[in-house]
Amino acid sequence: MRAGADLGQKSLGRVTQITRIIAAFCDTYHEPTCDSALQRLALEIYHHSMSIPSTRADSTRPATGWNSVSAASGSTQALHTPSFQLRPMQVTWETTHACDWKASHRAVARTVRDKHEFSTAEAFHLIEEVAEMHVPLLVLTGGDPLLRPDLFPVVDFASRHSVRTSLTLLPTPLLDPGVIAELKLRGLMRVGFWLHGSTAALDDGYWGIPGCHRRTLDAIGSCHEVDLPVQINTTLTRRNFHDVDPLIELLIRLDVALWNVLFYVPPSREQAQEMLSAEQHEEIFARLYAASKRVHFQIKTTEGQHYQRYLLQQRARESRSRMTEADVITCAPKGVNDGKGFVFVNAKGEVFPSRFLPLSAGNITSQPLSQVYCESPLFVSLRDSSKLKGKCGRCPVRNVCGGSRARAYVMTGDLFAEDPCCAYEPQ
Repeated sequence: MRAGADLGQKSLGRVTQITRIIAAFCDTYHEPTCDSALQRLALEIYHHSMSIPSTRADSTRPATGWNSVSAASGSTQALHTPSFQLRPMQVTWETTHACDWKASHRAVARTVRDKHEFSTAEAFHLIEEVAEMHVPLLVLTGGDPLLRPDLFPVVDFASRHSVRTSLTLLPTPLLDPGVIAELKLRGLMRVGFWLHGSTAALDDGYWGIPGCHRRTLDAIGSCHEVDLPVQINTTLTRRNFHDVDPLIELLIRLDVALWNVLFYVPPSREQAQEMLSAEQHEEIFARLYAASKRVHFQIKTTEGQHYQRYLLQQRARESRSRMTEADVITCAPKGVNDGKGFVFVNAKGEVFPSRFLPLSAGNITSQPLSQVYCESPLFVSLRDSSKLKGKCGRCPVRNVCGGSRARAYVMTGDLFAEDPCCAYEPQ
């Protein structure tokens, strides 16, 4: 036991040196990784001390990723350019695969995490990269993030680096009012929960966990007590799409800040029976748009990129012929899509364009996140709308929408095929 404590203390020292700010325990099995990270840091400091101060990039060392963009600009202007080519708008990190609906705080203290998951030092390094790239939002998800014993220091570290952070939690026994209050104290910007129905029958039925719906509502109440904004995530399938209007009324009563509507992407074609049809997508779009005019919370979609096309159509119609659809499209900014403004990092450091698109572009344990995002062939190709095929390739809204690349890939095996759930027919 004493030896374990000594190892833990040594890991603590390494994490403190690597991050320079926070003292937090790193898992002892990650000591080789921490040693390697510390050596890299020392090497960086050595090279920096040997270089001549300059506002220009070091011409003897080729810049990569975010640094290459900044160097090419010759100024700090690139740091503030809202371009999908330079940085993502959101990085989502899967903090752990682990999930235990019966876990207790005492059990977590005895839990041995998967040694392939990020150590505390690696988590801090990811946050430093996100901060350096000026990414507007970092989302922490899981599994159940509360099963990471270093979750509070991770949130605190992100806050100290001015990284706006949202955390998606499950209503397990680990989630209590004290945890929510501590997360608020550590600087968490927003907390997210899942609600897949307006009733316990729908919601508990989705999870297969009795009482899940009630515990989620209780947790939302605890968030309001400490003024921590709440986001609700809902996966829409054939099972619950009829419940959209009652769910909207529930969210109004719950006083949420944001509703993220996720349109189901099946893991495989064999599991596509729950996926909404193109016509059902249009029906949901109409309900979301009508709700957006009267609710106080923001509504966003995930894997429902064609909702942006629907919005542009409505704006053109409501302009009473002052603007055509072509005019509205011309003025519209480019939309976020898989790999275009969005990055998903799994628990082992693999980088994906989307959680639902199972194609890895690299691993941030071996190369910088900015390099993967800016330079990997997968991400670069996804930002090239000229590669789109079928009606997505002909669509005038392809730069705003582009269709769900994840859904197209799962259903056809072609990353650039048309989205099978879009009813729009380009002229």
